[in-house]
Amino acid sequence: MDPSLFTSQSPGDLVSIETVWGKDYAYVPHPLPPAWEFPIEVWPLLNEATNRLSLLEGIGSTLPNPGLLLRPLRDREAIRSSEIEGTYANPRELLLFELKPRESQSAEDPANDQREVLNYRRALEHAEQTELPLCLRLLRELHHILLTGVRGADRTPGEFRRLQVAIGTKGRFVPPPPHLIGDLLSPFEAFLHRKDRPYHPLVDCFLAHYQFETIHPFADGNGRVGRLLLSIMVQQACGLSKPWLHLSEFFESRREEYYGGLFGISTDGDWSRWIAYCLKGVASQATTTVERCKRLLNAREDFKNRAQAIGGSARLQGIVDGVFESPLVRITELRDRFNIDYKTARTDVEKLVAAKILAELPDQYPKTYYAPEIFAIAYEGLE
Repeated sequence: MDPSLFTSQSPGDLVSIETVWGKDYAYVPHPLPPAWEFPIEVWPLLNEATNRLSLLEGIGSTLPNPGLLLRPLRDREAIRSSEIEGTYANPRELLLFELKPRESQSAEDPANDQREVLNYRRALEHAEQTELPLCLRLLRELHHILLTGVRGADRTPGEFRRLQVAIGTKGRFVPPPPHLIGDLLSPFEAFLHRKDRPYHPLVDCFLAHYQFETIHPFADGNGRVGRLLLSIMVQQACGLSKPWLHLSEFFESRREEYYGGLFGISTDGDWSRWIAYCLKGVASQATTTVERCKRLLNAREDFKNRAQAIGGSARLQGIVDGVFESPLVRITELRDRFNIDYKTARTDVEKLVAAKILAELPDQYPKTYYAPEIFAIAYEGLE
């Protein structure tokens, strides 16, 4: 790591270390909060972000079933966060893999990426359902879920690192040495629970994200765990009823700014650029999520009208409601869910195909159907 890049404004210290690649320097961040005054020119961005977040909470809380939006939001976050780390799986692959998981046959097998992305969604679900507060134990649990059964499973899942790591080309950034991890994480955990906050709670979330990524406490998977933590912290710190907001899509679309913002804090103490970037991300993602939510609600009403026009039984309405939580449908699954015979389930599906609510996915066994309109609204831009 080039020590000449770090100025006197850096909110951390450089320490000399011995590594397997020779002598180097590692960066050790100072505890949060920083000695930084929130700049007046960033206030409009904070106001816009909080207003957009309030709109999102408002429309989200009116949903008859939160799963209407939460499932596609989790999937989008899992896909985009994994893409930042070079792992790729499109929504259709992810949903089909979940229906029928399989073991990978080689390092190049797409099942590797599909399982990694599915692990991310499962980690999100665990974070939403756990009774644990934001704490180091929860971070270790999330890390363990992320790395179970995938590449990185040999990098001590669920345990903080015991080796020195470097980030970027030719070790552009070197996180703290492993023997300091415990000393750095204790005040970090205390900051997560701090009551007397000098900044807006949303700003604190982005300070914490920087601190976690800079400490880099795991041997692998830090980026994904850090973005998971950010989603949870935004929900809790900002009083959202559900985790409506995820930022990986914004970070992935402006990846150079993401990494440049993190690095700029370490080298120059440029908190303002980082916070402004993140607040723009909140406004952007909240706005697109509100629009997506409105379109899903409109589609739900339209589908119910179509189902009513072809008979409108309670079972048909139940199938229609189900496609908003999972847009893939199998006749055998409907048979078991509604305790009906296969022929009746097939007839229901055929009615919904005729109403253009469902369409058959080609080359799938057993036969699999999906809701094209819902799939497009929920996952557009990810195929």
